[in-house]
Amino acid sequence: MEFKSLNNLYELYQSQADKFKDSPFLFRINKDKSTNALTWVETSRQINLLAQYLAKQSVSKGDRVMLLSEGRPEWMISDLSILAVNAITVPNYTTYTEKDFEYILNDCQPKGLIVSNTKLFDTVSSAAKKINYNFKFIISFEEIENILNINQLTETEQNNFTSEAKRKDPACIIYTSGTQGNPKGVVLSHGGILSNCEDAKNLVDKLEIKQPRFLTWLPLSHSYEHTVQFVQISLGAQIYYSPIIEKLLENIKIAKPHVMTAVPRFYNNLYNKMSSSVKKSSVIKRSLFFKTLELGAKKFKKEKLSVFENILNKILDKIVRKKIINNFGGNLKAFVSGGGPLDKNVGLFLNSLGLKTLQGYGLTETSPVVSCNPVDDIRIDTVGKVFSNNLVKIADDGEILVKGENVMLEYWHNPKATAEVIQNGWLHTGDIGELDSEGYLKITDRKKDIIVTLGGDNISPSKIENLLCLHDEIEQAYVHGDNEKYLSCLLVLNKNIKLDNTQIQLLIDKTNKSLTAIEKIKKFKTLDEEFTIENELLTPTMKIRRHKIKSKYKIELEKFYKY
Repeated sequence: MEFKSLNNLYELYQSQADKFKDSPFLFRINKDKSTNALTWVETSRQINLLAQYLAKQSVSKGDRVMLLSEGRPEWMISDLSILAVNAITVPNYTTYTEKDFEYILNDCQPKGLIVSNTKLFDTVSSAAKKINYNFKFIISFEEIENILNINQLTETEQNNFTSEAKRKDPACIIYTSGTQGNPKGVVLSHGGILSNCEDAKNLVDKLEIKQPRFLTWLPLSHSYEHTVQFVQISLGAQIYYSPIIEKLLENIKIAKPHVMTAVPRFYNNLYNKMSSSVKKSSVIKRSLFFKTLELGAKKFKKEKLSVFENILNKILDKIVRKKIINNFGGNLKAFVSGGGPLDKNVGLFLNSLGLKTLQGYGLTETSPVVSCNPVDDIRIDTVGKVFSNNLVKIADDGEILVKGENVMLEYWHNPKATAEVIQNGWLHTGDIGELDSEGYLKITDRKKDIIVTLGGDNISPSKIENLLCLHDEIEQAYVHGDNEKYLSCLLVLNKNIKLDNTQIQLLIDKTNKSLTAIEKIKKFKTLDEEFTIENELLTPTMKIRRHKIKSKYKIELEKFYKY
């Protein structure tokens, strides 16, 4: 496929639909664990039906259409239908509050709404009423009283749509998580996402899988998973949807994916669950598991194995690693981690067990991928090689700068914020990093989240929080200490494990051993309330809202520093 000759994302879909025709494409997993698949031809018919409807509602170039749904086949059908009429998709998180919707409706003024179910419709319509906002049309995936259902659409003409969008035209507006305040609408172009798809497809092609299977479970409103769906199209993939997080492990066994994309929290939880399970197993199973880890780590680090170790490692492939991979359906060739830093201990753990884990790096503003580890040369202390379709350089202060077609067009109607991050064509990421001679990028810090102590030391709180959460007993952590003499933390504990303060202190002491003197936690407090999206202490992408936590627990944090 020649990506450079493509004008837009809908053209990418059409070229693949013409190629794969009657091949199964989009899979729905039913309650009884059976699956229903739409072929490429059937998907194209549904796209055409919805695009006809949108055209009749006078949706045209530049118009915005809000898309609000969990992951399901109709999501991709809707996204492609919007693109087919040259309009702009505005994906929204299903976890958004009324307040979030009020802001976004005011900000981007979508012409219409495509929504999956009654619960989501009620939330967004309530927000619309509060600000006197009227959609020109609303269409639903499930039955909602007085709302047109997508299944009620009928074909009125035989035309097939051909998008006139160019590479520089907007394809979507994806709102950032709003970790520091109101979200900003990131405008991504057709060409930006296509350039990302080209590099990502080249990366997955090295796995040598014809029509690979994917399991989609992350929100498609996240720029990471949003672009992944177009990568899936470019690969002619079979896509299974798992919208209910509680059924993820069950659905993995049904879908039998070759590739899974996830955020670091998923891999941290996997690490904790596997470690906890091993502790409860028999002595023989434990010894086999730890020997697998030991030899797998040596091989991964390219250390020489003795003849006996090589033979033993091959045996462990069959009796340990194969069994682990079978727990993920048996076909898994690679995990891809993005959306935040993956702890290198977790990365080594998974790779040693035969779960090839590729860490990447990007931002919503870069469509989103900047770099990713190649399957044949994974370096867990890096976020991989810089993608060929963008340039990266390190500024004098260590900040990572990115230039390329994948860089956003702008923040929607926010020229001031746009000018602050894009200077002379270079996007200022806010991340601090290093770039080696082979093109591997390493993230060493984060500008926005840096704690500066009274002693002038710069400390990354997210690094320490990740280490704390590697303990099965600790679910969430917030590290504090800006303009203070030392660091403190707020902890949310695993509700299934009872600990007293002495036991918690032992966990902190264990973490402190891997930290420098200035990074060590001196004081802590446990919280009864979790950080959630509902209480606004977590963003929809599961990042902690530092300013909100700091404000809510101001008194508790101040007590850490009173003598």
